[in-house]
Amino acid sequence: MDISHILNHLGEDREEYYGAVAPPVFQTSNFAFRSVAEMREKLTKELENPFYTRGYNPTVASLRKKLAALEGAEDALVFSSGSAAVAAAVMSVVKAGDHVVSVKKPYSWTNNLISKYLAKYGVTHTFVDGGEAINFEKAIQENTKLIYLESPNSLTFEMQDIEAVAKIAKAKGITTIIDNSYNSPLNQNPIKMGVDIVVHSGTKYISGHSDVVCGVVCGSHERIMKMFAEEYMTIGSIISPNDAALILRGLRTLELRVNKSADSAKKVADFAENHPKIKSVYYPFSSKNPQLALAKKQMKQGGGLLSIVLDVKEEKQMEIFCDNLKRFLMATSWGGYESLVFPFCALAASKSFENPLPWNMVRLYIGLEDPDLLIEDLKQALDKI
Repeated sequence: MDISHILNHLGEDREEYYGAVAPPVFQTSNFAFRSVAEMREKLTKELENPFYTRGYNPTVASLRKKLAALEGAEDALVFSSGSAAVAAAVMSVVKAGDHVVSVKKPYSWTNNLISKYLAKYGVTHTFVDGGEAINFEKAIQENTKLIYLESPNSLTFEMQDIEAVAKIAKAKGITTIIDNSYNSPLNQNPIKMGVDIVVHSGTKYISGHSDVVCGVVCGSHERIMKMFAEEYMTIGSIISPNDAALILRGLRTLELRVNKSADSAKKVADFAENHPKIKSVYYPFSSKNPQLALAKKQMKQGGGLLSIVLDVKEEKQMEIFCDNLKRFLMATSWGGYESLVFPFCALAASKSFENPLPWNMVRLYIGLEDPDLLIEDLKQALDKI
């Protein structure tokens, strides 16, 4: 199926919905039945039939179909947050006594899940440098059940050779999970490279309007069925029908938004690489990125995120730069229409996770504004330091 069909038509039964162009919101918690036999039939296949909205809702089901198709997966589940999706995916694979191999520096709450939460239940882990696929192979133990990837990661954008790691895992019967949030399903499709489960923070590009928090898990129907019966229904971190409708609305413009953000980010990255007050730039499609060939192999284009390191001596200079930006909002998430700045020097105030990053680094998200105006804004803020 082509992307346009997926985004605009797949999963939308307009005949059943009275010809409605926009998918209706089934804002109901419960569904009624005309007989015991009908109720019994629906209950035996709760992932596929309206019974109780925690399990199935027609609005959410439409979204699931679109997201699975975008990732080239057989099925998908949608959660109330990206962290919930990651947790459900990981916990569906491991049990007490198992071992996880994960790329270093995953998303902070994924790090917390693997290194602290699962450790309470006897699941051990090894973090490895993902620059070489062989590092994952060397870290595998007899009880390794999961290899966790995040390519690129969301701060310094290191990549892993997805296809190579997936081959290593399959040869040893190990499940692979990847966080594909940076790329969206439009710019990278890990399932086609051999990965078993793909997760997203749907809060980012998939929603795209900074008004919904959600998470996505894509995989085979068998894996999704197992996850549905266990982690999904037990923990119950579901998305509401109204939020699902907002995401369906956001998907209409996914291709336009992702392409615009990527094109603008490349222009900003090129500017940053040539500014004397910027020491280094982290961006997958940077001409100076040692992993550029891998980026071109795995990704269709760069995303809207990049990080820059300023050539300054005092933290106060970082504050002056960030505080003087006029067209960038200072916020933590990304993937919406607005451009953002996230100063790593602010992480010192957080007790949620350790900050291994330099204090003179900031992450920029390039939204849908005119890139020339964003560059002018960066110039004037850099002139202040």
